[in-house]
Amino acid sequence: MAYRQLKNPIPHIIKLIVTGLILGLSYPVFGATDTISIKPIAIKKDSIRQIDLMDVFHRVFGSGAPGAENNTIGTKPVATVVPAFGYAMQSRLAVSVSGNVAFRTDSRSRISLVNFCTSYSQNGQFTLPLSWNLWNKNNDYNFVGEMRFYSYPQSTYGLGSKSFIGFQNPMDYNYLRFSESVLRRVAGNFYFGAGYIIDNHWGISQSGPANGPFINFETYGAARHTVSSGLTLSSTFDNRDCTINASKGFYVLGQYRQNLTALGSTSAWSSLMVDVRKYFRFPANSGNVLAFWSYSALTLGGKPPYLDLPATLWDANTNTGRGYIQGRFRGAQMLYGEAEYRFGLTGNGLLGGVLFANGQAFSAAPGTRLQAIQPAYGPGLRIKLNKVSRTNIALDYGIGREGSKGIFVNVGEIF
Repeated sequence: MAYRQLKNPIPHIIKLIVTGLILGLSYPVFGATDTISIKPIAIKKDSIRQIDLMDVFHRVFGSGAPGAENNTIGTKPVATVVPAFGYAMQSRLAVSVSGNVAFRTDSRSRISLVNFCTSYSQNGQFTLPLSWNLWNKNNDYNFVGEMRFYSYPQSTYGLGSKSFIGFQNPMDYNYLRFSESVLRRVAGNFYFGAGYIIDNHWGISQSGPANGPFINFETYGAARHTVSSGLTLSSTFDNRDCTINASKGFYVLGQYRQNLTALGSTSAWSSLMVDVRKYFRFPANSGNVLAFWSYSALTLGGKPPYLDLPATLWDANTNTGRGYIQGRFRGAQMLYGEAEYRFGLTGNGLLGGVLFANGQAFSAAPGTRLQAIQPAYGPGLRIKLNKVSRTNIALDYGIGREGSKGIFVNVGEIF
C-alpha cells in the first residue's frame, strides 16, 4: 500500500513525469531490439531478457551488471522499497516510502507477503500502515492481518453516493487499527478461520462545511472518541498464480464482523465484507490480463461510528474508487465493481499499461437504500520495480464526476 491522494493534479507535474520517462527510454539500456509499442504485446521471456528498474539503475550508475535472470521467490526474502514525492490539493507536498517483502517459509509453500508504507504530507497527514499475508510450511495455515496508525486531517462530504462535493467538512482525528485472522485449510484452496479487529478513532474534530449548513457528521452522531472492537469469521478461496501480480486465477474473501460493547466497542454492530477477484489472460496466448474486482461492505445490524462506515479508498488496501478523493463517498452499505485491462508496452517487461473503469454506490445511514452509482475511469502506467516478485510501481490517472480527477500511486497492483 502506498500514499495516494488526488484532485486536480498540477499539469506541469504530469509533463515532468512524461519527460522523465521519455529521457529514460532514450538511454541505451534496453538493447537495440527493444521497442515501445502502443499495441498490447505478448511478453516472451525466452526470447527477450526481462529487466526491472534495478537493472536500469545498475546500467545508468555503473554499479555493476544487472541482476541475474531469476523469476523465483525462495525462502530468502525479496525486498522492494521505493521512496517517492507527490503533490495533490488534498495533501499538498508529500513524501513517502513504500514497499513489500516476499518470501516462502518452505520451498513448497505459497508466497508470504508483507506490505508497508509511511508518508507525511504538507497538510500534516502522517500514515504508517503495515499489512501481512503469511503461510506456514505446508500451507495448512494462513495468517492475515494489518496495523495502521494515522494522524489524519481529512475532509468528509456527507453520507450516500448522492452527497454533494460542495458540502466539504474538514475533519481531524487520530486512528489506530489492528486486525488478525488465522485461517485453516478445509480442502484444496478453501480456508476458514476466525480473528479480531479493533478500530480506534480519537481526537475527532470538525469545522463544518463552508458552503452549506447541513452536517451529516452531527446529525448521524458526533463523538470525540469512538471504538469498534469485535470478532470475525472469515473464509477464503485462492488459486491465483501470484498474489502480488496475478495473471490468472480466482480469489474470494468473505468476512463477518461482530462488534461487542463487552470488548470495548462504542456500540454493538455487525457487518459483512465480500471481496471477489478474477483474472484471465487475454488474448489467451499473451501476457496481457483482463481482471475483474467486486467489493461489498454491508452493515447488517446496529449503528457503526461515523468514521467506521464504509467509504471510498478506505478498504483494507485503500484502493477502491480511483478517480475520487479518499472519503468522498461514505455510507452504511457499499457496493463496488471494477474492471482493468493490463498489457505490456516493452518486450523486456519494464513498462506496461492499464485501462480501468469502476463504479461505486452507497446508502446513507443504516436502513436506507443504495443511491446513485458513481463511475470513474482512466489509464495507467506500470514500471517493473522487481522482476523476481513481479512488483510494479503503479501510476494511474483517474477521472470521476463533478470534476474529480487525480494521480494515484501504488507499489503493487491495485487488485
